[in-house]
Amino acid sequence: MAEKWFNVGKIVNTHGIRGEVRVISKTDFAEERYEPGNTLFIFKEGSTDPIEVIVDTHRVHKNFDLLTFEGLHSIQDVEPFKGSLLKVSESQLSELEEGEYYFHEIIGCKMYSDSGEEIGTIREILATGANDVWVIQRKAGKDLLVPYIDEIVKEINIDEKKIVITPMEGLLD
Repeated sequence: MAEKWFNVGKIVNTHGIRGEVRVISKTDFAEERYEPGNTLFIFKEGSTDPIEVIVDTHRVHKNFDLLTFEGLHSIQDVEPFKGSLLKVSESQLSELEEGEYYFHEIIGCKMYSDSGEEIGTIREILATGANDVWVIQRKAGKDLLVPYIDEIVKEINIDEKKIVITPMEGLLD
């Protein structure tokens, strides 16, 4: 069976001359993913052969994650990776705690109100720091923003791709 890959970030540029790359993260667990010693796979644009790299250092700078990889310590080593995607394989996904989900499990789920009305489909997740906000694409009208908090989200069924919420007053207007 073909290996499944999950996107954790995109290398948007190099940073300095010592092999650091600037990454826009697309992962819900950046700290864990970029821990030194972890393996990541670089997929260059138009190439299907991933390049295996091991994280050497990780730091956060402005809104970017800055990474270096073992054995790649000059700008020339990492220059070819600009525009590449960083991915992990499905086997690297760790078991989550009860009630924790990966972004890719939530995106694409249909959302219903607790009265059974279909609200729309989860299109995107915004990590705001305090709590995640789910962007719901409605059949008509503007996208809806729903905070992922216990008072609102009542049921998550990943197998059926179904989420039930109790809308706050004014949420669906």
